[in-house]
Amino acid sequence: YCPTWIAPNLLTFTGFLFTVATYLIFAWLDYGFYASDPDYPETASLPRWTFTVAAVFLFIAYTLGKFKLDGIDGKQARRTGTSTPLGELFDHGLDSYTAGLIPAAMYSIFGRGAKYSIVPFRMFFTMWNVLMNFYLSHFEKYNTKVLFLPWGYDFSMWGTILTFLFAGISGHEMWQFRLHNGVTTGMMFELLLYISSLISNVPVVLYNIYKSYKHKTGHMRPFTEAIRPLIPVFIFFNITLVWILKSPSNIVDRDPRALFFLMGTIFSNISCRLIVAQMSNTRCDAFNSLFIPTIAVVAVSILTQSALLELFLLYSLCLVTTLAHIHYGTSVVQQMCRHFRVNCFTIKKQSD
Repeated sequence: YCPTWIAPNLLTFTGFLFTVATYLIFAWLDYGFYASDPDYPETASLPRWTFTVAAVFLFIAYTLGKFKLDGIDGKQARRTGTSTPLGELFDHGLDSYTAGLIPAAMYSIFGRGAKYSIVPFRMFFTMWNVLMNFYLSHFEKYNTKVLFLPWGYDFSMWGTILTFLFAGISGHEMWQFRLHNGVTTGMMFELLLYISSLISNVPVVLYNIYKSYKHKTGHMRPFTEAIRPLIPVFIFFNITLVWILKSPSNIVDRDPRALFFLMGTIFSNISCRLIVAQMSNTRCDAFNSLFIPTIAVVAVSILTQSALLELFLLYSLCLVTTLAHIHYGTSVVQQMCRHFRVNCFTIKKQSD
């Protein structure tokens, strides 16, 4: 039951805050991803309650946002007659940020060592795999007019929640074992993500786009325009890849959390711009303005070969891009509220 005076966007944002709270708990108690790594016994292990709280918080966030492919927020919007494009942008825009926060939180279960997990360098590619799976769904809608959410999303969320829950009940140690062939649990989850992407997501996206062209149900864009949304993520991936390969201080190993957070923030900005383009049926941006300071930071870091300066620039870039992304998001929401004559977090009375 949800009172009819509660705005759907308020439910969406509340669910997002639970995800942010989960991320912040692990960022505070396990910033460097050392707590669950047996190779660093001097670092205190995470208390079990952190995993239990994470499971509960993510369940709440999932229920409010995407329960059974349709969240309480969506049902509330139809129930109160307040369904607008603003709700779609608000929902999927926050989801794009969540896509980078949850994998980082899960990394704390396994730790950063190779004994039972994967090293930060490999986690970098795992993060990109998760982000791209999210992005491809909206790339598909950009061409087909239809947003298809595969069941793999639900399975992955339930798997994440249960993984945290079992870690809270039995401790994170229950996820630290090796199979007879030397495959660790961290590697198992890594392989599962790659396999699910190659089987249940990428082929489905390509097939749905193919069908839209075959039956002429999509936008029927020429090839160069159809793949345009892939350009900014391709550019950003290569920027970050060059950085970790040429970093003077091995930045992905020195501070993976800050790097992953930066990736998630800029990725969310790219995704939100794609979502706006697909909703308004306008041309997608091929270049994101946040690439300019990012390229500058990478260039200065590589040219100066200063480890201390590189870390300072990374933190500064995290701050600048986060503020820029928040400014972009709030500006778009305010403009849409004015255009549709609605409030973001409250429901207008009929007399209004």
